[in-house]
Amino acid sequence: MTQLGYTLSSEEHHPNDLVEHATRAEAVGFDFASISDHFHPWISQQGHSPFVWSTLGGVATATDDLPVGVGVTCPIMRIHPVIVAQAAATAATMFEGKFFLGVGTGERLNEHITGEHWPEHPIRLDMLEEAVEIIRKLWQGGQQSYHGDHFTVENARLYTLPDEPPDIVVSAYGPRAAKSAAEISDGFWSVGPQDVVETFEEAGGSGPKYSQMSVCYAEDEEEAIDTALENWPNTSLPGELAAQLSTPTHFEQTCQMVTREDIAAGSIVTDPDPETHLDNLQQFVDAGYDHVYVHQIGPNQESFFDFYEEEVLPEFG
Repeated sequence: MTQLGYTLSSEEHHPNDLVEHATRAEAVGFDFASISDHFHPWISQQGHSPFVWSTLGGVATATDDLPVGVGVTCPIMRIHPVIVAQAAATAATMFEGKFFLGVGTGERLNEHITGEHWPEHPIRLDMLEEAVEIIRKLWQGGQQSYHGDHFTVENARLYTLPDEPPDIVVSAYGPRAAKSAAEISDGFWSVGPQDVVETFEEAGGSGPKYSQMSVCYAEDEEEAIDTALENWPNTSLPGELAAQLSTPTHFEQTCQMVTREDIAAGSIVTDPDPETHLDNLQQFVDAGYDHVYVHQIGPNQESFFDFYEEEVLPEFG
């Protein structure tokens, strides 16, 4: 049975608000939550970018049984995989088995800040494979060392470990990344109902398959389109721009090309009819995803929660 989750959008909300949103999502009946890991928001209008690992501590203490995962962390540049291993082990310990770690090759927006060269995607994918290997070694316990092409670990040991290591779910948007995910992951992560999930499965991948559906709920669709254009125009940018632009200013300049028509015709669900939301969720299910999490764009989270509690969740599944 497909599980329906909620997006904790770090780019749009204060960390204390994210904790409140997590408790509300659990009370409403969402099955899990995903929280984004960004150093910068996509555009300045979004307004936030708290450190995800600190926010997760608050979510862990405020919720009861809500599974939460990071969607996704890039463990190859801004944060060394050793530190990601420690952070995720601590989170998994606090969530008592209800935490999962999403990882990916990242975006320049977040990862260039330390001044390191931004490698091409095939190199970043090689780095990700090493990073996952390091994380798994450290979760085995004991003193560990590692000497790879990209990373070195010397005499590292994690003393705080969960009873069972959390799943590592690998993000992929193309065939090569999907094949790599099949080899190194406990599950698959993508955004939108992309058919690349088939590549993951054909390459032998197994485990949960996560994808995000972006919505902007308002009682009036025109208002929803305006809100989405103001707060999340970046979703309409084509190709690899999202991975290559380096600052919110660059995104703001590029997003000037995005129009209301682009939003209305794009991947964001703005129709307040619950059947439209259910039909779009079914597209994800039909594409092979068994975990779909919903991103409500903009400040109006409470009306969204009410709408999904009353109109969507009772009919889904």
